[in-house]
Amino acid sequence: MRKRIPVAVLGATGSVGQRFVQLLDAHPWFELVAVTGSERTVGKRYGQACHWVLAEPMPEAVQHLPVLESDPQQVDCPLVFSALPSQRALQLEPRFAQAGAFVCSNASAFRTEPDVPILLPEVNPGHIALLKGQQQRRGWSGAIVTNPNCTSTGFAVVLQALQATFGVRRALAVSLQAISGAGYPGVSSLDILDNVIPYIDGEESKLEWEPRKMLGHLDGGQINLADLVISAHSNRVAVSDGHVVCASLEFQHPVSPEAVQQALLAYQAPETSRELPSTPQPVIVVRDEPDRPQPRLDRWTGSGMTTVVGRIRQDPLLHVKLVILSHNTVRGAAGGSIYNAELLVSMGFLPWVGEA
Repeated sequence: MRKRIPVAVLGATGSVGQRFVQLLDAHPWFELVAVTGSERTVGKRYGQACHWVLAEPMPEAVQHLPVLESDPQQVDCPLVFSALPSQRALQLEPRFAQAGAFVCSNASAFRTEPDVPILLPEVNPGHIALLKGQQQRRGWSGAIVTNPNCTSTGFAVVLQALQATFGVRRALAVSLQAISGAGYPGVSSLDILDNVIPYIDGEESKLEWEPRKMLGHLDGGQINLADLVISAHSNRVAVSDGHVVCASLEFQHPVSPEAVQQALLAYQAPETSRELPSTPQPVIVVRDEPDRPQPRLDRWTGSGMTTVVGRIRQDPLLHVKLVILSHNTVRGAAGGSIYNAELLVSMGFLPWVGEA
């Protein structure tokens, strides 16, 4: 029996950091051995320093871990998961990669870098090939891998399933984003109760650009963005977890809703990532009910890793419109980074440390 790979979570006391801690508990490949936090929490035990906000209880195994500084000299792990804010990630993640760690980041700091992949293993596992060039160019023995913005995640899964079959030309996407996406304490109750906030800083540009990188073609060590135009509207709504995207799609040629449904149902993860522990089975679930998917009812489909689609119908302006739901803090954040780390292991970037 193989030993589990020791891992750390950077920014472990925040809401996304807590989701990492919860999902890593008893993971078959990874063992959480180190957590980091802010200056206010460094030196305390995790159970004392962390104001736990998840519905699931804090795992007992992590409660007595000391909170460390986010410094590679203190955190000696071959794999680190980053729940750091983007500005802190910009400063600290390269230091870990330079020190030899593989960083699976939830932050947006490096997503636009041409040598840093935005990975969804069920969409573009081949983009992991960018890491060799990243290491050579930057002089790192480790590397940085990012997962996409939480709203881009489910949208990109659906686009890939349909792009491969029909070719997507244009998309109009309207997001309804849960308050957990804003972190903790997040949005003021006086702002979000009885309200929809039709603006989230930076979200629309991410939703318009990130899927084009993920669906892009890897050519000679660089990604050519997918020839796809996306127009996005982002809204914050009073839902705890689960991001909804209402999308209208135009294809290379007219396509029926029935054909779209069949393509979504048939979609599978590429073979290289099909058997990873976090791979959703199936990747996409299609709901036939006229009022689904709904965050409260459907966000935990496939333990929160499955993309749920419904209301597939003709669009009078483009070709087809549909509704997409994904769990923003699981598939769109911590769970996505863990899934990326599993891909790193399976592709030989992170060897097993030995035998138990």
